[in-house]
Amino acid sequence: MTMEAIEVNGVSKSYGKVRALDAVSFRVGKGEVFGLIGPDGAGKTSMFRILCSLLLPESGTARVDGFDVVTQMRDVRRRVGYMPGRFSLYQDLTIKENLEFFATLFGTTVDAGYDAIKAIYSQIERFKDRKAGALSGGMKQKLALSCALVHHPSVLFLDEPTTGVDPVSRKELWEMLLQLKERGITIVASTPYLDEVRCCERVAFLDRGHIRGIGTPERILTEFSDVFNPPAISRGEKSEVRGEKSEVRGERLTDIVIEVEHLVKAFGSFHAVDDISFTVRRGEIFGFLGANGAGKTTAMHMLTGLDQPTSGTGHVCGYDISTQYEDVKRHIGYMSQKFSLYEDLTVSENIRLFAGIYGMKSEEIKVKTDELLRQLQFEEHRDDLVGGLPLGWKQKLAFSVSIFHEPGVVFLDEPTGGVDPATRRQFWELIYAAARRGITVFVTTHYMDEAEYCDRISIMVDGKIKAMGTPADLKREYGQPDMDHVFTHLARQATRSSD
Repeated sequence: MTMEAIEVNGVSKSYGKVRALDAVSFRVGKGEVFGLIGPDGAGKTSMFRILCSLLLPESGTARVDGFDVVTQMRDVRRRVGYMPGRFSLYQDLTIKENLEFFATLFGTTVDAGYDAIKAIYSQIERFKDRKAGALSGGMKQKLALSCALVHHPSVLFLDEPTTGVDPVSRKELWEMLLQLKERGITIVASTPYLDEVRCCERVAFLDRGHIRGIGTPERILTEFSDVFNPPAISRGEKSEVRGEKSEVRGERLTDIVIEVEHLVKAFGSFHAVDDISFTVRRGEIFGFLGANGAGKTTAMHMLTGLDQPTSGTGHVCGYDISTQYEDVKRHIGYMSQKFSLYEDLTVSENIRLFAGIYGMKSEEIKVKTDELLRQLQFEEHRDDLVGGLPLGWKQKLAFSVSIFHEPGVVFLDEPTGGVDPATRRQFWELIYAAARRGITVFVTTHYMDEAEYCDRISIMVDGKIKAMGTPADLKREYGQPDMDHVFTHLARQATRSSD
């Protein structure tokens, strides 16, 4: 009997003129934790879908647990569990209903598969009547993993399963995965997080459809450090937020752009945001951190005029968030991970649409559009549909569109989720350039290396701001070597359920 769980031999796949996979070959041993890593558009998701028999290869062969993914797809599907990055749960079904649905798909029942999921599902079972759309990121992870394991698979495929999930929940998921390995389950995972890459025994670096290297995580991360560990961004050109003049506007950076006093948002007796106060200065890069369920999204909804507070006061760009929320919306920029651009419009159409929404004049839009396309080196892609662009391109375009009208502050809600380190670095160069122009950047992120790039950081726990200061101050105050350890130290002190 073969000791290999997965055998891929010369697999190729194209979409029109795009060669997603080009003669890819690799092996994964039974019970191995194997990483499939690489930048957005490298072909990782295509490979996952082929191995799960959801997509046919154009050439080459692939076998999972000894079964051919094309000619024996039914046998393959009985043996694999698949946790895709973008969709794996039905948001309008409850936890229990999702699990029962996936069990039925595989011809089994929750009772029959309970032993396979007990360690994970027992952590969320008391919430079984809650709809999946109302769950925190950590709970969604546990439910999706339970759904993928309910039929006792021997091979588990995870396509960026922790994107958009806080560092503590990410660590918990990988602890669960390593327990599954002890049961003999083979695990193949893709991830943009380097700490998760290091949890794998071996990794394959896939780039533009080609395998560029296979080996231990440290070997691959070292050999291809230009992709996975690019040099830190130089902050020499960026103004320190200590009251100096802004590079363009000549205004004092100590001008307050966001001011919040005793802000509360209650849902019945539950205080999602519980008496927070802070200020943010013009041109400052302000990191707004917290575990899933800590209250940061609710706070951002109030600051961006999407929701009104229960009590307390807040002003953004001089406008009251309780009574002048429409004025707030017109004077800010906003970019979220889940939605920022219309994918069925072209690059130039998206720019023109959002510029019009922000009240810019036609001639100004035309001139600035040409300027922006040159800056992003997108001139040749002016008429390309956004849906066909690589994720990193979409994010750089979305950010540029969000500040196209030169807002006083731009809110970025996990803007770099799922993006490789080199692309994230390019994105932060755009952020620094905006801050130098005097635009305040209010950003949430689950990448703790990005927290190090901020001027100041606040960390929310249980609806309250538990800590605030510069990255250096917080590391010194809590005696931790980096922001990842600071965040984990504080997030584990939560007493209320984030779920």
